[in-house]
Amino acid sequence: SFFPQKNGISNGTLYKKTFIEHFEQAPMYVAVFTFVGFAVGTIFGYLRDFMRAWGLEKRNIAAEREQQKDFVPLYQDFENFYTRNLYLRIRDNWNRPICSVPGPQFDLMERVTDDYNWTFRFTGRTIRNVINMGSYNYLGFAETDVNALKTVTIELKKYGTGVCSTRQEMGTLDKHVELEKLVAKFLGVEDAMVFGMGFATNSMNIPALVGKGCLILSDELNHTSLVLGARLSGATIRIFKHNNMQSLEKLLRDAIIHGQPRTHRAWRKIIILVEGIYSMEGSIVRLPEIVSLKNKYKAYLYLDEAHSIGAVGATGRGVVEYFGMSPDDVDVLMGTFTKSFGAAGGYIAGKKGLVDFLRTHSHSAVYATSMCPAVAEQIIRAMKCLMGLDGTTQGLQRVRQLEKNTRYFRRKLHEMGFIIYGNDDSPVVPLLLYMPGKIGAFARRMLEKNIGVVVVGFPATPITESRARFCVSAAHTREMLDTVSTADVLGDVEKSSFPLESSGERGYLSVPKPLVLSW
Repeated sequence: SFFPQKNGISNGTLYKKTFIEHFEQAPMYVAVFTFVGFAVGTIFGYLRDFMRAWGLEKRNIAAEREQQKDFVPLYQDFENFYTRNLYLRIRDNWNRPICSVPGPQFDLMERVTDDYNWTFRFTGRTIRNVINMGSYNYLGFAETDVNALKTVTIELKKYGTGVCSTRQEMGTLDKHVELEKLVAKFLGVEDAMVFGMGFATNSMNIPALVGKGCLILSDELNHTSLVLGARLSGATIRIFKHNNMQSLEKLLRDAIIHGQPRTHRAWRKIIILVEGIYSMEGSIVRLPEIVSLKNKYKAYLYLDEAHSIGAVGATGRGVVEYFGMSPDDVDVLMGTFTKSFGAAGGYIAGKKGLVDFLRTHSHSAVYATSMCPAVAEQIIRAMKCLMGLDGTTQGLQRVRQLEKNTRYFRRKLHEMGFIIYGNDDSPVVPLLLYMPGKIGAFARRMLEKNIGVVVVGFPATPITESRARFCVSAAHTREMLDTVSTADVLGDVEKSSFPLESSGERGYLSVPKPLVLSW
């Protein structure tokens, strides 16, 4: 995703301090064995389908009724095949039912399968105190402390749980107004609007901002909510390589020179869609360079800070603060409350004219139910804590603890010889597993050690880049992180996956010199 830099400096003096990201390539034999693993699984899948068709193996999954045989299939053939023969073999590693608050540790309802993951049954046993390395609880605000939630309890008793109306009808409460003013103050912008669902904040607001005759330039690794919003808008979409400024500038230059297809008229608007922290890669957007390009070519910038707001920056104000930039450099600031704030919903912030326009034209404002008042109070509580308005420095301590935990955990994994992706300051830590058989084996073994992790494979990642994704929290203690990094399963994966063939003795892959910029 990156191109060579000279002397660690990019675009003159845009960067003023060190910016380090790791995207190490796996050895060739790892890629070969990964493809071989998928090939073997596919061959045996077709063989088992043949056996099921001839009644040699029991068909456990639901099948179409005889009356529907002539119907057009609801699902693509290979998608159904992949789900049936590959995903189902390791399905026990997803959708695990949690029965406690998703704090640094959680309780898990134990379930077993008697038919190779076709169905599950609960044993009635609870697996307690599993170290939580999968939730986006970056600042530890997902908690059940009675004293911390006192104001939330008061608002719940006062307002109840539901608003039962949209913002434009009878769903705007004083809590929403209070929260929007606080968000604007927190971000240092003129105004903000909050929405009840983070995903819908993107998918329902992008169509209100752009439409036919507009051009969207989208990072290839953008979240599905951004992709869906772009598609619903009806605008022309072009993709640039992840965090690659040469690719983005080429698209911008071509858009200015050639204009719209066929007519060659100038685009009504050009908007760049990027994220602050990319949740599958752990990388941070190269914001100074993107702002420089959008100013040069007179484009707009839409920044999704779902994973970065609260998680980076000296006081948790996201990547804008992380790079020491002004909020005015970004035209549309978007973020969610579902992660660092331990709540639900999202926001759009920026100039007052922008927010006023969305209050009238956003589908979320017109059709979606308003945010629950108790949830709004939880966000207010967390945000006041971050801003120090609660009379304590607890919020700042959480931000600093998250930074310490992130760097400590990443350093430990590097020292053990693992290939991990992303920025050194990103609390999202993808650990590459590569081979499909290791996806299920890794998660199962970690759970045996009372560690809960999220594992991800194709099609959510490239076929050769299956991974475990750790999410570090300020609520994690040093002992928890040590327990995770020293678990036997990590040592087993390390020793079995990445031997050095060039050395006379058994060793591990060395970490190459990472990309280094300065800002």
